[in-house]
Amino acid sequence: MLLTVSGPPGSGKSTTAELLADRFDLEHVSGGDIFRELAEERDYTPLEFNKLAEENDQIDRDLDRRLYEIAVERDDLVLESRLAGWLAGEQADFRFWLDAPARVRGERIAEREEKDPERATEETKAREASEAKRYQEYYGIDIRDLTIYDLSVNTARWGPDAVLDMLVTAVEVYEADADEGQAYVEIDDEF
Repeated sequence: MLLTVSGPPGSGKSTTAELLADRFDLEHVSGGDIFRELAEERDYTPLEFNKLAEENDQIDRDLDRRLYEIAVERDDLVLESRLAGWLAGEQADFRFWLDAPARVRGERIAEREEKDPERATEETKAREASEAKRYQEYYGIDIRDLTIYDLSVNTARWGPDAVLDMLVTAVEVYEADADEGQAYVEIDDEF
């Protein structure tokens, strides 16, 4: 089984993906972890590395290619990244999108990274705008198009356990015979 968890920074992707992986005894691969590792290896903050990626498309393309290959080649996995649902495409059994208001996400990031909530919110908005522009330019992906996802959840309204319960229920009550078809994923460029 391949599950994808996508959403903007601070939406609860990592927490939810880890809980899903534990619940279904699946491996968890995080695009954010890979991106942060690449930034740290090059002595950049994630925001600085994100800005560098605006000028050097190879950073995103290498990361996305790696995540795409994981989605195509492996199974029994929860793949988590902003583009996980797009990258996995029809390989995914379920594609989940998590979100929350920018203020809530900024507060979560501020707590995690020990920064001022206003600053974290502004940095997060800038990062999102930068990434959205790049996804459109590179692959023709409108990250705001949620039609490819099987379920979208506002994580500001429920705690992590309740969000997990929703996603687990979606997977467990799924009936293949009643499925009228998975949303098609079209990307302008190959990874």
